Amino acid sequence: MTQAFKFCPQCATPLALITQLEDGGEKARWRCTACSYTHWNNPTPVLAAVIEYEGQILLARNAAWPGKMYALITGFMEAGETPEEGIAREISEETALTTDALKLLGVYDFQRMNQIIIAYHAVCRGAVKLSPELVDYRLYKLEDVKCWPAGTGYALAEFLRSRGHTPEFIDPVWRQEAEKLAN
Repeated sequence: MTQAFKFCPQCATPLALITQLEDGGEKARWRCTACSYTHWNNPTPVLAAVIEYEGQILLARNAAWPGKMYALITGFMEAGETPEEGIAREISEETALTTDALKLLGVYDFQRMNQIIIAYHAVCRGAVKLSPELVDYRLYKLEDVKCWPAGTGYALAEFLRSRGHTPEFIDPVWRQEAEKLAN
């Protein structure tokens, strides 16, 4: 069990992994011994978009990512907005594009980051102008785009299937490096 933080946000006492009886039975969670606060460690909802722009798929590269990985536009919801409003805002903030149409693709598990991804197909227009968090973007024909076997890559694969294409998956760099170290 991962620990998101070490101290109680209510009283600053160190959290301890304590097993207690809950509705579903006994459960070990990070809890405060002083004030009984429980850190639930619930997954964070993340929004993602397969952006269709000028008949192609737009993938972007985040400045913080290693290698040359390009992926979907993603982001977090703000308080008071719907998922649809949130992903349209993220698209606008990160690419300066206007979203004309949104369709839910699906909801995807991304346990490595303790996230639930809510993915949309977004039809967009305008001139691309990247935010500072993105360093590049590429446009791909549907038949040329490759998926990745994690989180948003499955949303892209679902979109391709919906358009009659069989998705092709790449082997991510992080997996290749792990295999080299193991051998």
